[in-house]
Amino acid sequence: MSSSRTRVVMIAPLLFIKQVLNGFRANQGFLLSGAIAYYTLLSIIPMTALILAALSQFTDSEELLAVLRDYLVLVTPGQTDAVVNQVDIFLQKSKVIGILGFVLLLFFSSFAFTALENAMSVIFFHRVSIKRRHFLVSAIIPYIYILLLAIGLFVVSMVSGYLRSYEWPQGLMETMFVYLLGFSGEVLLLTSLYLVMPVGRLSLRHALIGGITAALLWEITRHILVWYFSTLSLVNVIYGAFSAAIVILISLEAAAIILLLGAQVIAEYERIGSGQKSVHGLQTEES
Repeated sequence: MSSSRTRVVMIAPLLFIKQVLNGFRANQGFLLSGAIAYYTLLSIIPMTALILAALSQFTDSEELLAVLRDYLVLVTPGQTDAVVNQVDIFLQKSKVIGILGFVLLLFFSSFAFTALENAMSVIFFHRVSIKRRHFLVSAIIPYIYILLLAIGLFVVSMVSGYLRSYEWPQGLMETMFVYLLGFSGEVLLLTSLYLVMPVGRLSLRHALIGGITAALLWEITRHILVWYFSTLSLVNVIYGAFSAAIVILISLEAAAIILLLGAQVIAEYERIGSGQKSVHGLQTEES
């Protein structure tokens, strides 16, 4: 079936792309992307603060902030320092948050993953109609991701500290290592999202292709965003003190659009030859 689906796409690639874009529009992909970006904006400070507050019990917080700055460049191009500075301020006051504050941090940290799961259920509606996920599984998934992100940040900070103990020329080796590790982590994260967030089981090959494609598209997009915000953008003039939040929100929405477009590609590919109709009414049977 997989080879026949691939053959259908290869025979009429433009028709498949048109179907993907029609499906994305019919599923209100831009609206879903906006929701994901908004909830990610709400989640990013609490989540990173929570992770760093926990990891600072085991390693130096300055080292963690340095590693965090390197990786937030991949998510918030142009506004990394603003996010890191806010997380640093929180860490200095982390001892007074108490149990209630810790619970609230956990609650807000899960918003982005919950919004993404709901968006995936719209795109993969053909799966949801067949099988629904238990609500406890949906409740646990965000916190598993937060734990994995914490473990990844801890490992990278340890390796980065080890590399800094050597005299690499102008930090070139360390910079290359951090970038390649960051990109690899980006691919793995996106692949895991495509595997876990939709209901049912997705082929690892399809998820990996989607993850690599989305990561490459985001690398291109974020460089364009950095160039745009540093040269042509009037955001600082229009929004003033709010410009940092607006820039981060725009960047997150661009990332969410790429992520959901990748999911739409996978969903449309799955429906080829299945006899199911897309939400926009196009028949996806193999012709």
